[in-house]
Amino acid sequence: MLDIRLIREKPDFVKARLSARSPELAGNIDAVLAIDTARRAAETKLQALQGDRNRLSKEIGKLRAQKQDSAALEEQVKSLAADMQALSAESEKLAAEQNSILLNTPNLPQEDVPEGRDASQNPVIRTFGEKPSIENPKDHVALAEALGLIDPDRGAKISGSGFAVYTGAGARLERSLINFLLDLHTRGHGYTEVATPFVVKRDCMVGTGQLPKFEEDMYGVENAGLFLVPTAEVPVTNLHREEILQPAQLPVKYAAYTPCFRREAGSAGRETRGLIRMHQFDKVELVKICAPSDSNAELESLTADAERVLQRLGLHYRVITLCTGDMGFGSAKTYDIEVWAPGQNAYLEVSSCTNFEDFQARRMNLRFKDAEGKNRFCHTLNGSGTALARLYVALLENGQQPDGSVLIPAALQPYFGADRIAK
Repeated sequence: MLDIRLIREKPDFVKARLSARSPELAGNIDAVLAIDTARRAAETKLQALQGDRNRLSKEIGKLRAQKQDSAALEEQVKSLAADMQALSAESEKLAAEQNSILLNTPNLPQEDVPEGRDASQNPVIRTFGEKPSIENPKDHVALAEALGLIDPDRGAKISGSGFAVYTGAGARLERSLINFLLDLHTRGHGYTEVATPFVVKRDCMVGTGQLPKFEEDMYGVENAGLFLVPTAEVPVTNLHREEILQPAQLPVKYAAYTPCFRREAGSAGRETRGLIRMHQFDKVELVKICAPSDSNAELESLTADAERVLQRLGLHYRVITLCTGDMGFGSAKTYDIEVWAPGQNAYLEVSSCTNFEDFQARRMNLRFKDAEGKNRFCHTLNGSGTALARLYVALLENGQQPDGSVLIPAALQPYFGADRIAK
């Protein structure tokens, strides 16, 4: 959520940064300021009436002490009470309207974020490794079917399209990846592992920005006020909601595995075959909570931690900076890590590493005590470390051999228990 004080003090700056995302967003700021002016005027009137009521109440007390008639003043107090009730209701209504607009207004892009309309204008900032030379590469679906790794038909039978059943060595590979990722980030990168619930309250979804804007994409638990997690970002970032952290606690660094549930609303017509676009997929998520002065450096180290996964697995990838027209709702700056998938002849996003600055912290009232003893909003960051479905795709397609087997990278072999998958 944007800081209302910043909007009041620097409206043109806020409009300019939002317009870099989309020009029409500047209208949100005009609406917020108009409501804010009316709300503050109502609150000023309410305070004045409260003062009048207090003054009259004292006079009534004096008259009663002197056993004099106070009926006229008491009528005035009743009239004031009715006016105050109306003003209070008006103020609450305006505050709710203002809050609704702010909850649906995205974060301000940092000034060094490249401006652009869509993903085609995301600049590549670095690459790792080379594309493998594979003659007539098969895609992961053909490989998985031949090796008996996934069973999409039975997944669809029990849950519908967008779900898969991993079988045999396929299930073991998925489990191996989860353990490899958690060990790398906790033992190698210093994150604390947490295991959180897979369902969260509505307030948690609001806190990290999934609600109210993206509710139709989420899986809600009917009549329970709960949602299946779209990513571990939601429960993990909310672990410290409504808390005041001490300086010595920062930065907080958590790693967590969860399945992730997303409806992928609006995906009709897109490629839905195989594991690339799933309604349920596994992910190991990295979350950081830090002081504002450290968040940009923490974004760079977070991205490096996610990159290390692909480096250890020997996979070619590239890192791009999301332009203003492609960045996520809560993002102030995002790097996407895209791994090469030969069978797709394309790069697949396996991690988005994002600095939200204080956007999420304001929504969940997450603060820290600074060196001067003042309570300030933290900065939050997260990144996939990584998303398993597309990493799984890349491993199969990059590891495929002429005899139909798939080589397992050396770093993963101790977890998987073999150096390849074969019939």
